[in-house]
Amino acid sequence: MGVINPDPVMKNMIPVVMAGILGIYGLIISVILVGNKIVLSIKKKKKGVLLRIKLFLFMWMYFFFIFCSYAHLASGLSVGLSALGAGMAIGIVGDAGVRANGQQPALFVGMILILIFAEALGLYGLIVAIVLSQAK
Repeated sequence: MGVINPDPVMKNMIPVVMAGILGIYGLIISVILVGNKIVLSIKKKKKGVLLRIKLFLFMWMYFFFIFCSYAHLASGLSVGLSALGAGMAIGIVGDAGVRANGQQPALFVGMILILIFAEALGLYGLIVAIVLSQAK
């Protein structure tokens, strides 16, 4: 492609850039999840009723810790699996689109539209992951 027709080489780099953006989605979610650290701690004092209340609070905090841990796991899986699907779609469409664009330059707009819709799959996964990461 670059030897025969060197002009549209930069136009054909768009699928590569769009695939790189999917990795940035995972980085965004990882930064959000690191900021949502959950600390599980309780002070130890042994005094009858106060101990029972603290034990109940500790059990509640443990449940909350497990709930938030699974919410963070679901958040990571959401962005990861949606980026995987979007990356596969971008790879297939990008390969076929670049080859078709080399033969027929009028197909460039159609390739870009399909790439945008494939990227939207990853963006939807990012939005779901952000909502899940804020679950409390």
